[in-house]
Amino acid sequence: MKDRRVFLVSLITLMAFVSGGWLMQRPVQRNAGTRDSQRLFEQVLGYVADLYVDSVDISDLYELAIEGMLDQLNDPYTSFLRPREYQELSLSTTGNYGGVGIRIESRDGWVTIVGPLADTPGERAGLTSGDQITAIEGKSTEGWTTDQAAALMRGEPGTDVQLTIVRAGLDEPLHFTITRALIHVNYVEGSTVVAPGIGYLNLTSVSQTAPRELMEAINELRSQGGRELILDLRTNPGGVLDQGVAIADLFLDRGDRVVEMKGRAERASQIFTDERPQLWPDMLMIVLVGSRTASAAEIIAGALQDHDRALILGTRTFGKGTAYTLLRLTEAEALTVTTSRWYTPSGRSIDRPRFRHLPDQNVARALATQDSLALDTTVAYRSESGRLLKGGGGIQPDVEVLDTLTAPEQEFAQALGADVPKYRDALARYSLDIKARNTITDEDFVVTDAMLQELLTLLRQKGATMPDSIWFGARDFLAEQLGLEITRYVFGRPAELHRRLRHDVQVARAIALFQRANTQEQLLAIASSN
Repeated sequence: MKDRRVFLVSLITLMAFVSGGWLMQRPVQRNAGTRDSQRLFEQVLGYVADLYVDSVDISDLYELAIEGMLDQLNDPYTSFLRPREYQELSLSTTGNYGGVGIRIESRDGWVTIVGPLADTPGERAGLTSGDQITAIEGKSTEGWTTDQAAALMRGEPGTDVQLTIVRAGLDEPLHFTITRALIHVNYVEGSTVVAPGIGYLNLTSVSQTAPRELMEAINELRSQGGRELILDLRTNPGGVLDQGVAIADLFLDRGDRVVEMKGRAERASQIFTDERPQLWPDMLMIVLVGSRTASAAEIIAGALQDHDRALILGTRTFGKGTAYTLLRLTEAEALTVTTSRWYTPSGRSIDRPRFRHLPDQNVARALATQDSLALDTTVAYRSESGRLLKGGGGIQPDVEVLDTLTAPEQEFAQALGADVPKYRDALARYSLDIKARNTITDEDFVVTDAMLQELLTLLRQKGATMPDSIWFGARDFLAEQLGLEITRYVFGRPAELHRRLRHDVQVARAIALFQRANTQEQLLAIASSN
């Protein structure tokens, strides 16, 4: 028996050495207590920091632990924000940053200026649409992303940044030293009268200043004769909850419910109601929505739809029916935590569950059976006047107007495949060439077959293959895109917007509906009868 025990000990020892060696510590007696769990975590962390075969910084281990914990929640909206991510979130909610004040995009291998913002250092310096930024602070920008360029151009107001610019029609590059300033991005864009008596504006984010900017833009439109309003939320990803409520407040009556929040924490449950009389009670409204309309923008659309204050037109929205709380951790880091789900005034939840990574089938099945997550598209709700509404999976528009590609256009998109960047670069390159030629002087210019052939030749030179039959089969689509690109670089973004709106099928449908109605009630009745 003794020999057998000696043999077993020797065998175990040999296996340990073969497998790489081992050390034994007295185990911690684990139970469900929080204190013991914290002690267990600290012990594991300490062992890895001290004994892991490769050197690992303990601060990195803490961040990995945070990320792992949040990842297991499987919620894309609960996140740890590092300095750069926190800065981007702050910009989207406040609209403020230190910089030059230009819109840029990566085209043809270079960072290209789409246009300067009004009354900014970039505009005052003379930067213009189509300028290529070939160097920032002496560093070549060839192949850079817009994020790389933006990060280097941003900085403390009052400091200088040096830019090297290549401009169409000039043989030599231009050199600028521009003093940064505090830039405010106005998220109300494209304010214009699109038809007699009909105003249009695009709200691209629900920022802290959006209610005031929206109110000013609407008053300006009304001074220009716009008595009816198309409010475009199609590219609005949301923003600050309170400001979404404040925007709905502009259009609803005092005491109207805007949204109800329901969460586990006491402060996460709250009902928001309108606090002031609406400013323009006689103004007919159509709100444009789509798959990129999300979060606080959906709160606005849902409240206006439930109270029959606006007709909702477009396609089903994104379906982010949850709200998160921003918790500042340090000067440069923060945590976003999903704390509640929200419901429209009629009680609809429009949430469409999303995950960081797809759960296995059993988990997905279990989640789908929970009342708080289940889609309720089959449940009927009623607006204030009794109109039938549905919840679940986004805001369903009152009038669905698809903006989809035709069969030849889909064939073109499929043939283009992975060559989309080459196509976008060819559009920009050709448009800049047109600008340099100085041959187009009328904003209402027509894109000819000869221009499309030149664009196709340039695309092929960039290595993309495209049969003539497929290219010209999508002629109308290509002419529209090329026309917009040329207009942007030759005449600027306002001219591009006007041209874009002329080709916008959803805007055209909204205008047609306005022309048949004198009151909001008539507008909704016409929509229901179609």
